[in-house]
Amino acid sequence: MSIEIKVPVLPESVADATIATWHKKVGEMIEQDENLVDIETDKVVLEVVAPESGMLEKIIKNTGDTVLAEEVIAVFKPMKAGSAPAPSAPEVKPQAAAPAAVAAAATPAASAQNTQAAGPAARRLMSEQDVSPENVKGSGKGGRITTQDVSAPQASMVQLPVLAAGERLEKRVPMTRLRTRIAERLLSAQQNAAILTTFNEVNMQPVMDLRNRYKDQFEKVHGVKLGFMSFFTKAATEALKRFPVVNASIDGKDIVYHGYFDVGVAVSSPRGLVVPILRDVDKMNMAQIEKAIHDLGVKAREGTLGIDEITGGTFTISNGGVFGSLLSTPILNPPQTGILGMHKIEQRPVVENNQIVIRPMMYLAFSYDHRLIDGSESVRFLVTIKELLEDPARLLLDI
Repeated sequence: MSIEIKVPVLPESVADATIATWHKKVGEMIEQDENLVDIETDKVVLEVVAPESGMLEKIIKNTGDTVLAEEVIAVFKPMKAGSAPAPSAPEVKPQAAAPAAVAAAATPAASAQNTQAAGPAARRLMSEQDVSPENVKGSGKGGRITTQDVSAPQASMVQLPVLAAGERLEKRVPMTRLRTRIAERLLSAQQNAAILTTFNEVNMQPVMDLRNRYKDQFEKVHGVKLGFMSFFTKAATEALKRFPVVNASIDGKDIVYHGYFDVGVAVSSPRGLVVPILRDVDKMNMAQIEKAIHDLGVKAREGTLGIDEITGGTFTISNGGVFGSLLSTPILNPPQTGILGMHKIEQRPVVENNQIVIRPMMYLAFSYDHRLIDGSESVRFLVTIKELLEDPARLLLDI
């Protein structure tokens, strides 16, 4: 008896999804739990696997089609006659959102096997960039291909057809659902919020001295490197406690004050910007923050973030300094009303005690929704972060 393959229940607030990639063909023999199709939403990619061994009888929805929750997309036939049908809703494995795949031509069996050794995000990235899995060396566990492997310089260049000299080349690629969603949210933030940005600068010497003094011992004890993000996360959280309005959000004509601190850390991945969330960060120590940031960063790059790891959040920190940015104005992540921008640490002359000295300085930018946060509050909020970073012992003493 045939089984209907349906779109799984979609994440909250997601109205529809897109068929990203069919990994199996009609008539192809399939083992139980093998991935049949990737379905991409605005936030995550859902892997729909075979409910048991058998084959696809019919594919109803093709790559690129828009589908709704529990909509029938294929018909599956169990391999053994008379076997009991599995539930119509197959097992779902959530993965982080990734570019929608361009429909790919059939590949040799060896390529198909290599593709199965890659995650859904890596598979779509290879398809979009016309990269053969045989030409990518996997660095993940068991030789699994990650998005970083696909994004290596030799693989990440957009492949254009070879034409005669003098030809002006173009390649049109559909915008992915994630990129489309990012564009919509950023445009909405600009149109619907009164965004202002205030700036300050922080002397990073005290943090750098403390880090250099204890980084080896910290890593030995906790098994993770001591970076700058834990200092900024701790400082921002303390500042949020002192200025609850920055941790609030606007819902219609109401102000929602959050009694918890879920801080998002913006991460650039091969699929676009994602913001994993550190839950209840006020209850975490420095080591826990560093471990959480490291683990979420790895998941973001490999495309394995779950829906619960990228939804919610009451405040966001964005670090453009890792790319060399000296100064920028970050855009709000609605419905949040504040975002902190970190930047490049640069040796600059400053005046201390009437003397010109060289110090490692960083510009800080705090963008906020002026509908809710007054200018004086925004300035004092950012000054609080500056003061805590320039005297980091206060973070540990909670003063």
